Amino acid sequence: MDYYELRFRLAETSGDADMLVAFLSDIGFESFVEEGDLLKAYIPASGFDESCIQKLSEESLKGFYTSYETELIADRNWNAVWESEYDPVIIDERLIIRAPFHRKPDNIPLEVVIEPKMSFGTAHHETTRLMLRYLLDFDLAGKSLLDMGCGTAALAILARKLGACPVTAIDNDEWAYNNSIENVANNNISDISVLHGDAGLLPGMNFDVILANINRNILLRDMPVYAGCVQGGGLMLVSGFYTEDLPSITECAGKSGFIPVDHRTENNWVAACFKKK
Repeated sequence: MDYYELRFRLAETSGDADMLVAFLSDIGFESFVEEGDLLKAYIPASGFDESCIQKLSEESLKGFYTSYETELIADRNWNAVWESEYDPVIIDERLIIRAPFHRKPDNIPLEVVIEPKMSFGTAHHETTRLMLRYLLDFDLAGKSLLDMGCGTAALAILARKLGACPVTAIDNDEWAYNNSIENVANNNISDISVLHGDAGLLPGMNFDVILANINRNILLRDMPVYAGCVQGGGLMLVSGFYTEDLPSITECAGKSGFIPVDHRTENNWVAACFKKK
């Protein structure tokens, strides 16, 4: 099958490509690869109508990219291409995020197996790596945990392997929801609750730890909702924003009853830890 590859140059102020990915998924794009400030999106040629890209402006998403290019790619063995380009990610020699076709090194104690249908949530992005490192450094045994905007559910899966229980993973994108279920099964875990929805599902829920690797705007909008379901003394780990956004994130967290504990950076991306008063 022939495919179109669209290469979007991401805007520095976009904060994250998730909103752009979500829209493109809704109009038929099947897979995505993020390489620095470039988002590659793929759609079958038979289903591509370039006028649909004009809807990006109508959906107020033009600010997420500065330009795009289109290229028709002739039929090929897409699984073989993807496998040849997709590399496993090793975090501090303690964890490997790999696809089923990768071999687990004997010297790496932990693994999360992810079907590589898109690169978000597979630790190829700085924000996911930052969040994974936080989890590796925490004692999660017996703690209830929410992975909000779970994507591939990599964070939820690692948290469960580190002893968090019960674990809930939520995403509003149907593709991410289905892929999360698949990935939970691939890791031989049966007790992660995967839900399809957004922060509207949270009232009435309670957690010791909340993870939210989303983007600046959604974090600022939904943080008061997160605060309502975090136990006193519980933790909130957030990422998906730049260093220049940290003051506004910290201010919003403070107004929601959190105090800053720590933050970490990688290539101007930030993950921050807050504690509920």
